[in-house]
Amino acid sequence: MADLKHRALVSVQERLRDQVAQALRAALLAGELRPGVVYSAPALAADFGVSATPVREAMLDLTREGLVEAVRNKGFRITELTERDLDDYTEIRALIEVPTVGRVTRTATAEQLERLRPLARAIVDAARAHDLIGYLEADRRFHLDLLALAGNARLVESVGDLRNRSRLHGLTRLDQAGKLLSSAEEHLDLLDLMISGDAGAAEEQMARHLGHAPSLRPAGQEEAADEAPARRPGTH
Repeated sequence: MADLKHRALVSVQERLRDQVAQALRAALLAGELRPGVVYSAPALAADFGVSATPVREAMLDLTREGLVEAVRNKGFRITELTERDLDDYTEIRALIEVPTVGRVTRTATAEQLERLRPLARAIVDAARAHDLIGYLEADRRFHLDLLALAGNARLVESVGDLRNRSRLHGLTRLDQAGKLLSSAEEHLDLLDLMISGDAGAAEEQMARHLGHAPSLRPAGQEEAADEAPARRPGTH
């Protein structure tokens, strides 16, 4: 019985670690965690209402993904990305995703593609509600589930990693400019083209969509001239 209790405790701890890691990814993607800033695990733990242990473990997961780096005796610094880094990641994504969309258009059934429509609508709904975290989560699921129809798990894993590393910065500015909704609606347009069987047009649509992604500049660069970043909980 003692072993079973121990296993149950480990399972709970692992789930908490995963939940914290996902929350940190979402905050990072939305620009709530700033590149170059050092965040204290105990302070972040207080924000989440958990102990520091799952936060440290989650941060180590993000370190392996290249999203943060450990700072001795201080905490974790969000990795800073240059414009060149972001351009390179976007180029690699285009090299993978554009032809894959064409292949999926030719091989997937209309029924398989229609199953993605609720996700595409969720992206639009989130954009309309100015729900940036919801937008990011639905967008990630849509793109990776779409690529999964190609039947190559390593391809999906690679694009997921590229999305993590490039991050979708600038969503707040895009939303404030009234452009997030039109970007969201591109997912529905893409689905319609794929279901119609027009692989060439679908590839062109995906290329345009990736070109519009607000990940071409490091977080905060667009806003730096307007305001200085305020200190956030969990920072030094």
